[in-house]
Amino acid sequence: MSTPIPNGAGPTGPTGRWGDLMPRIISALVMVVVALGAIWAGGLVFILVIAACCGGMVWELTQMLAPRRSGTALQLGAAAFGAVCLAGVLPVPLGLALLLLPVVLGWLKVAEAAKTRFAIFALWVVFAGYSFIWMRGTLGADWLIWLALVVIATDVAGYFAGKIFGGPKFWPRISPKKTWSGTSAGWVAAALVGLGAAPLFDMGFALVLASVLVSMASQAGDVAESALKRQTGVKDSSGLIPGHGGLLDRFDGMLGAAAMFLLLFTFLG
Repeated sequence: MSTPIPNGAGPTGPTGRWGDLMPRIISALVMVVVALGAIWAGGLVFILVIAACCGGMVWELTQMLAPRRSGTALQLGAAAFGAVCLAGVLPVPLGLALLLLPVVLGWLKVAEAAKTRFAIFALWVVFAGYSFIWMRGTLGADWLIWLALVVIATDVAGYFAGKIFGGPKFWPRISPKKTWSGTSAGWVAAALVGLGAAPLFDMGFALVLASVLVSMASQAGDVAESALKRQTGVKDSSGLIPGHGGLLDRFDGMLGAAAMFLLLFTFLG
């Protein structure tokens, strides 16, 4: 279930500024191993891992918007898992249509006040998940690894720069922990990833620029999820991942990055 915002909790938490570092590192290492294994395996293994993440995120989303309807959350999470699984093996038009199933079911089941927010975020989750499956099957593992490295570099650089340098807040009303120093450090880290990967893709500055745009989109995804948590009054989307919160907390940046990548791919190739 989502974690309520604790009353009176200070900006550095009860265990100090770096209190969450060790659980974050351990959880991150586990996620990296699982992700790399799934990307390397490809095929059905990759589809199942992506579908499980999408199902978990829709479950978290429903818990946030309808906290006293755990049965509904499980049903919609299962529907998202099944829809992404089937979409990954069906022809593209049929697969894209099938992704609407958990969104329509959620629209019918959640309260009137939450319908729009559920539809927007659920659509974002399932279509981003499908885009990862499409990338792995069509473009291969290289582009997917580049995308993940950009998001990871953005997140890690932002975390440490924000902790070390602090400074003015990026958007205190929505994301009180995010600083301009951390945000800009994420852009620099993403540019370095692009610079290092450019020779592998036989590209130059274009990949550096694309990496920065993807980094910005990943940060926008984080801000969007932070806004949702503020509106629903929760600190974390769930407690599934020690040190990171929930799947939405961890992968909101990947959702934003996927949207930007598809935009760039569609218009620029």
